[in-house]
Order: sequence, then structure tokens, then C-alpha cells
Amino acid sequence: MLITFARALSGSTLATIRRGDGVVLELPGYDRKFRVPHDLAHAVTERELGMTGGVFGSIAGGGVFDNMRVVSGHPRHDAAERSKRLLAANKVSLGIAELLAGVVHDAVEHEEKSTLERARRSWGMFSTDPFPWTDQQIEATVAVLAELAVEYQATGKVVFTWPDRLTSQVPALSGAKRGRRGRI
Repeated sequence: MLITFARALSGSTLATIRRGDGVVLELPGYDRKFRVPHDLAHAVTERELGMTGGVFGSIAGGGVFDNMRVVSGHPRHDAAERSKRLLAANKVSLGIAELLAGVVHDAVEHEEKSTLERARRSWGMFSTDPFPWTDQQIEATVAVLAELAVEYQATGKVVFTWPDRLTSQVPALSGAKRGRRGRI
């Protein structure tokens, strides 16, 4: 999946997403007051930390959020139902992604120094399991976003590749019957 983050006429960010199935979507940002686009922080955080159930893994898997629109391509006949199922299944992961992307975003936007502590605290809101990422992974994620923020500031655009391995899988229909009907 290829994502282009570009400065919109409104001063905010517009992400144009080219999915593997040929569908092209737009995701508007609501971040005019920030130097660093929040959705770019999501993409970087989710990719660098290997999160399949965040915003962009969900979109890659067929999820479409309410504020998105299809620009071109032909969605599947059951796209809306699959999207609903996928986003419901990823609800907790999306929450974790939101918190961690916020931590990484703040680290770059405001040059916050308490990134590691905030990341662990945010994780603790969702799980009692040990924090699954190393200090080096969090620091590297912040460094990648800082680098891309410089590019965005200079050009007003960042082209970002989302790896196929981080595509969220659509859960199977519950109670669906599989196979052929018996012959009479």
C-alpha cells in the first residue's frame, strides 16, 4: 500500500491511500495547528512497531473510517460489511495505536523527553502484559518520524510505503456455513 501525505489547501493534511486491491482512498487530517501531521505519526508508529491492527493496517485490510472517501477503484460488493467487522475486531488495537502515535507525535512535535515513560504508561492503560517494545524501537520510531517531518516541512509531501506483512486480516463471519449444500 502506498500512502501520500500532502498539505491540503486548508492547511491540514490529506492522505491519499492506494491499496493493493486497486482502491484509492482519501483520509483528511484535522491537524492544521501541528507542524507534524498526526496521521503520518500513526503510519510511522504502526509500521515501525509492527502493528497490524492500527489505523493503516486496518485500512490495508479493507477498513474504511467514516471520514474517508473512495476516490477511484471498485470496492468489493461486501466492502462495507467487511470494514465494519474488521474495525470492530481491531477496536483495542486501534486504541493502542492512537495512544502510542500520540506519544510519538508529541515527542517530535513538542520535543518531549518523557517518550519512553509515556509509551509504557499508555500501554498500561490497555494491558497488564509487559511492554512489548524495546527502548531502542521507540527511540528509532521517534527518529523516523522526525526525519519525515523535516521532509514534510520542506516539500509539503511525504510518500510512505505500508508493508503487506502488516495488513490486518478480516475476521471470518461468525456462524457462517461453509461448503456446498448436500444434494437431494
